[in-house]
Amino acid sequence: MRQLLAALLALPLFACGPAPESDSAETAAQAQEVQSQETQELSAARRERSVQLSTGVTLRYVEQGSRNGPVVVFLHGYTDSHHTWDLDLPIFPRNFHVYALDQRGHGDSTRPACCYTQQDFAADVAAFLDAMGESKAVLVGHSMGSFIAQQVALDYPDRVKALVLVGSAPTVAGNEVALGLKEIVDQQVDTVDPDFVREFQTSTFTRHVPQRYIDTLVSESLKVPARVWQAALNGLIAEDHSARLGEIDVPVLVVGGDQDGFFPVEQQQALVDALPNATYVLYPDTGHAPHAEVPHAFVREVQRFLKSVTK
Repeated sequence: MRQLLAALLALPLFACGPAPESDSAETAAQAQEVQSQETQELSAARRERSVQLSTGVTLRYVEQGSRNGPVVVFLHGYTDSHHTWDLDLPIFPRNFHVYALDQRGHGDSTRPACCYTQQDFAADVAAFLDAMGESKAVLVGHSMGSFIAQQVALDYPDRVKALVLVGSAPTVAGNEVALGLKEIVDQQVDTVDPDFVREFQTSTFTRHVPQRYIDTLVSESLKVPARVWQAALNGLIAEDHSARLGEIDVPVLVVGGDQDGFFPVEQQQALVDALPNATYVLYPDTGHAPHAEVPHAFVREVQRFLKSVTK
């Protein structure tokens, strides 16, 4: 007890009355810093919303990252949704302002009766940027999304800062795999056969991907009615803007796998050769979906590219 009393008596005495102004200012500054940090963390958190566009569709989208950061718009592939990026967005740097869309007819966006050409999808992207108040964006597109990204760069060049094209080629026109897929898809009525959907989704991967991820992709594809499967594929096959690729003068990162069953290396290289300012990253032992098969390597590569184009 005496030792405790002695220790207490040894403590410095504090005067009664208000605290010094400097201490009060320091405390207020610390509180403001904590509040600012909490606000930034809340701003960077993942948010899921819907927006009605001037093109007549309502798109579901996910938003994350700093609202003051460079804008990056992710465009999924054929019959997918924003969930195609589920292995990437959780590890994507929060200093970028990210939007991941469910494109028309897909995911939880509206499914109009018509209009599923690449130009229609591209017009939605431009309208989405308008609705968000964004002037320009880097577009990251996988497969069908990569062709839509190309179309946006051609039709709305002032809205595109750079492109990341994943599992892509100069065109889908004449592609034997797409034409074979069309024969099967054209036979579907109303809801597409679940067994076929699972086979279609798993065929895009060479490397192992989590089963829960595949299950999510299958579930999302089953939301898409057969008529949208047909219309979107018809739109992809009908469009060939490969002769105009030289007009895309923004920086482009082309990401592919050497085992891509849709677009072999020769077609990927043809895309790179047709673009004036392209960088090519080819992953070994990887299929049509590098973003899902090697997500950490993919995010690192995209982050490196984004830093170089958003200085």
